[in-house]
Amino acid sequence: MSGGGYLIINPFGIGDVLFTTPVIESIKESGRDRKIGYLCNRRTEPLLRANPNVSRVFVYEKDELRQLWKASKLRFVSKMLSFISEIRRENFETAIDLSLNREYGFICVLAGIKNRIGFNYRNRGIYLTKKIDTEGYSGKHIIEHYLELLELAGIKPSGKEARLYIPDADMKWARDFLMLNNVSEDRILVGLAPAGGASWGKDARIKHWRIDGFAEVADRIADSFGARIILFGSPTEAKACENMASVMRNSPINVCGKTSLMQAAALLSRCRLVIANDGGLLHLAAAAGAGTVGIFGPVDEKVYGQYPCGPAHRTVREEVSCRPCYVNFRMKDCPDRICLSRIEPDMVFKEASEVILLK
Repeated sequence: MSGGGYLIINPFGIGDVLFTTPVIESIKESGRDRKIGYLCNRRTEPLLRANPNVSRVFVYEKDELRQLWKASKLRFVSKMLSFISEIRRENFETAIDLSLNREYGFICVLAGIKNRIGFNYRNRGIYLTKKIDTEGYSGKHIIEHYLELLELAGIKPSGKEARLYIPDADMKWARDFLMLNNVSEDRILVGLAPAGGASWGKDARIKHWRIDGFAEVADRIADSFGARIILFGSPTEAKACENMASVMRNSPINVCGKTSLMQAAALLSRCRLVIANDGGLLHLAAAAGAGTVGIFGPVDEKVYGQYPCGPAHRTVREEVSCRPCYVNFRMKDCPDRICLSRIEPDMVFKEASEVILLK
């Protein structure tokens, strides 16, 4: 089963796609001439377009397809048939389906992909030819769960670290941007992402530490290390960054919603440290080479945290008996999220200071 082309399917967010990059690297290392395709959503598309090991990217955006279905059933069917034909033309032999959803397996059947490997979650893996039964990810990092599937394809994992490829044009843009903002090469640059977790939609806020806590830590870092602070986030998170900037004593550079994904990655690569909630920007920063401090509340950092965790990648969490409460893709009801409300700025500043001095 180890021959032929591979299609990797992951329709989730930025962090999750980065967690699949060891799968990409392992497939490529097992045969340099192997063709690798990737099915993703539109938000993560730039990460994969920039990856030299991915030869073809297929964008499957559910929201757009739902709107098309409502507008015209005929156009929807035509769009889907064209999409499946595009995949079929690539003659992929094996699919690594990480979607946990039967619809993607059915697409693979229609696209003529013979070997379909994935997780059988809640019996949704009916179209998979080889599968691992699962109720959710626990006990080890999600990267290790993903790499387990490669064994079913006869491929030995070659590494476990997330890989990020940033185009030269975006790196140049970042250099020019920092120069325009009077940030010299030797100035300590520290990024903060006070929102994040966009793939959770409206529920993302339950993973967010308080804005005034981020602001206090940012000011203390600026005062203690002479660092310049830069705020990151998506366009939908602009309000959080604006609120944070408004209560800071030290004026930050606010790029929230003002960069492309790969421009943000390039700026993150220039940061000595990035402090962020559990979310895509945290993992983007780690893959870009910045030191990181991740703030974790309801989600288990052992499964979804920076990987591998170490001196340059820290997590801050309050060890209350009820956490993690996000288990097997379900969140327990909680009126106050004490796992986050009990985290104090001193805790975050301590870890941040140690990473800055280390880097």
